[in-house]
Amino acid sequence: MDTAVLIVHGPPAAEVPLVLDSPHSGFTMPADFRSVRSEAELREGEDSFIDELYQPAAARGVPLLAALFPRTYLDPNRHAGDIDPELLSEPWPQPMRPSAKARIGKALVWRTMDADKPIYDRRLTVAELQSRIDRCHRPYHDTLRTLLDGAHARFGAVWHINCHSMGPKTSVLIEGVDGRPRADIVLGDRDGTTCAPEFTAFVRDFLAGHGYDVRVNDPFKGVELVRAYADPAAGRHSLQLEVNKRLYMDTATLRRHAGFDVLQGHLMALVDAIIGRFGPRRAHGT
Repeated sequence: MDTAVLIVHGPPAAEVPLVLDSPHSGFTMPADFRSVRSEAELREGEDSFIDELYQPAAARGVPLLAALFPRTYLDPNRHAGDIDPELLSEPWPQPMRPSAKARIGKALVWRTMDADKPIYDRRLTVAELQSRIDRCHRPYHDTLRTLLDGAHARFGAVWHINCHSMGPKTSVLIEGVDGRPRADIVLGDRDGTTCAPEFTAFVRDFLAGHGYDVRVNDPFKGVELVRAYADPAAGRHSLQLEVNKRLYMDTATLRRHAGFDVLQGHLMALVDAIIGRFGPRRAHGT
């Protein structure tokens, strides 16, 4: 890959105990992707504009890590061992940790789009997958870990929001039924295991107070990026935040609409409220 695979908007180290990351907003198509799907089809899996929605947080001293490669090429929100054996042309040489996502073709490297549309007309080699892990997955996780560790070391605690968007309507693969309107916002803390309950409740109540229909762990509980670095007892709190695409964009044209500025304003108000409520309270060495 000739281009950079990620970017950190804002300070290289958190100036407040809050870190944001957007793993699915990238759309730079790598030359070795070699998918049979069109770019428009591949972008159906994208969390369009999520990095832009949160980018003003950088001016508040909050780092925002964003992937530049597409989720359909490699999904940073998966464990490196979440390998789909049906995608491979040969056995995987290391231990695998396939998730339920692998069964529907959406493991670390996706095999299918929705409606079982295949992404490739071939199987991938072990070398191809390992190359993608080395060039994309590992740098993304290493950078996020560094940001979180730095904030924790400085402030004694860190709050992490893993930023996503979701389609406007339910999916039979996820909810068991197609075509019903989803909530405006879904928060995921893996059933209360990745952050203090007060953090989830604070974010829920703040957004509900702005008129949003907010659900918790229904249907999205959070995946690898909130699981891997969370340890609430040690002051490491991770929360997934999904916003409905209908709030800010036209999913047919992949263009922002007037709701973008409204939602961005509310999200930045949330960032300000989190900073005011949760830190910095115990800065080390100051």
